[in-house]
Amino acid sequence: MALPDPLPAPESAPAASINRPLYGIAARLFSAIFLTAMFACVKLASARGVHVLESVFYRQLMGVLLMVPVALAGPGLAALKTQRPWTHASRMVVGMVAMTLNFLSFALLPIAEATAIGFMVPVVATLLSIFLLRESVGVHRWGAIAIGLTGVLVVIQPGDGHIPPTGALVAMCGVAMTAWVSILIRKLGATESPVTTMFWFSVSSMVPLGIAMLFVGQAHDAQTWGIIALMGLFGAAAQLGITWSLRLAPVSVVLPMDYSSLIWAALIGWLIWQNWPVPATWIGAPLIIGSGLYIAWRENRLARLRKG
Repeated sequence: MALPDPLPAPESAPAASINRPLYGIAARLFSAIFLTAMFACVKLASARGVHVLESVFYRQLMGVLLMVPVALAGPGLAALKTQRPWTHASRMVVGMVAMTLNFLSFALLPIAEATAIGFMVPVVATLLSIFLLRESVGVHRWGAIAIGLTGVLVVIQPGDGHIPPTGALVAMCGVAMTAWVSILIRKLGATESPVTTMFWFSVSSMVPLGIAMLFVGQAHDAQTWGIIALMGLFGAAAQLGITWSLRLAPVSVVLPMDYSSLIWAALIGWLIWQNWPVPATWIGAPLIIGSGLYIAWRENRLARLRKG
């Protein structure tokens, strides 16, 4: 599943991290639950007439309200200064497109299937790194990429009508854009802290989103506003859980917990929409998850070898 703000590469975890793996795993599990709940709210809001750009605006607004106290409680506002405003600007543009596509995919697809396709982000990021970062990818990771793509085809089942073609296309475009964001964050991570990157993304995105709201913003009934508020709260809680999990344990320990999102998505889909994933989803998702985990393990191993 695509995260609210994709994370830096494993080797860029904070140096001040505390080694409490069980607490880190718990924080990551809760973030997966909150993230799934956020996407469920996006789907509910869309069904009630909320434009996808409205959902993105309110999600980012909550991010702005979150990042200021996080910065004050952590490194301080002085640490938010940057010498790379144009890189942050390009990250914002790509990130906004990615988030909009991801939100739209959950509005168009069953929640479990959209979640499973979203697991392709690390696989596609590896593919993009070949072209954008000129990284060398060996036979192991090429094999993982092929397995992940096979898993997507199993989930989508082209031609059988289970998943709308438009929704599948939007989801895969969202995956590609989110993977591109992860590449940009990896570049920014050479000089910028994760807090700085997330802060400038949240703040700068309010400019184009504020303009968009002049055209798509609308009044809603109390129940719809409640769903929108929950969406923002769940998104903020997920972002906090992700941040804290990385302070408590290494990425290689907590990252596998993200895949529990499929369980929560299946349960929420059944409880709210009476929609249980078809067997093909349970067959294809492990292929996607396995390829992503293998790539994460392989990159972590290679990073350690490079460090000696």
